[in-house]
Amino acid sequence: MNDEIYDDMALERMAKDKFGVVFDIDQVIIRQVDVSRTATATVFLTKKKQLFVYIGGHSKLLFSDVKKIVGRMGLKAELYMPPKNQPDYFDRIGREKFAAVFPGRSHVSHDDILFYRTLAPYSPALILISEVKDGHIYQHDSDSRDGWRVAAKFAYRRIKTS
Repeated sequence: MNDEIYDDMALERMAKDKFGVVFDIDQVIIRQVDVSRTATATVFLTKKKQLFVYIGGHSKLLFSDVKKIVGRMGLKAELYMPPKNQPDYFDRIGREKFAAVFPGRSHVSHDDILFYRTLAPYSPALILISEVKDGHIYQHDSDSRDGWRVAAKFAYRRIKTS
């Protein structure tokens, strides 16, 4: 029990230090489940009833990897938290990658960098979730037929208010 409390406190501190997001964890839905061969995820609910997923691991993940993992977990992302004090992190990296491939292009639109944003390093990752698609959160399982199995049953849909 104490280990879980310390894990929650460490997660809250990491979110504040790396992403600039302050919250108090109310309930952990799943803790440290495998989402790839080298990455794990923790899904938790804050006291303000916001659902977050934290993805970390030993290998370096790209933004595209994280997006794919979130989708395969059965979650729908509302906001991918950029690193602290870098609100345009994904666009900046996308522009840098685009400029490396096309050095002569001076005018770069948002549509031009859409793919190159996905090449941004994003490990660890913190994502605000808008809904759990079918009431199940999945985890990686190399023994199953499609590579994923149910980790938890959890119904959640965030209703936007003004």
